[in-house]
Amino acid sequence: MSFLNVFLSMPPQAAEGGNPLMSFAPFVLIIIVFYFFMIRPQMKRQKELRKYREALKKGDKVITTGGIYGKVAEVKDQFVTVEIADGVKVKMDKSAIVMDMSDVAANK
Repeated sequence: MSFLNVFLSMPPQAAEGGNPLMSFAPFVLIIIVFYFFMIRPQMKRQKELRKYREALKKGDKVITTGGIYGKVAEVKDQFVTVEIADGVKVKMDKSAIVMDMSDVAANK
């Protein structure tokens, strides 16, 4: 008799009194942990960054995604003009602004 015949002739083992929902409990727990430790904090940071970008005003010191430090010279709906040196102004999208300099001082 081959191994396949032995395997197929075995009666299936039924879960004796086991709740089928309990087999999904670990997956549900993992999803909950991911939500509270990864997804929710990221959404909170994105919301804070969006509020910060909307509240930009002339004279704010900022850091761009490229790591350029500067001061906001002009604010429009979709872009800002950042002065990175005396007389050197760069026009960039608001999404390129990461944080202000007060955040850097607070993190030290």
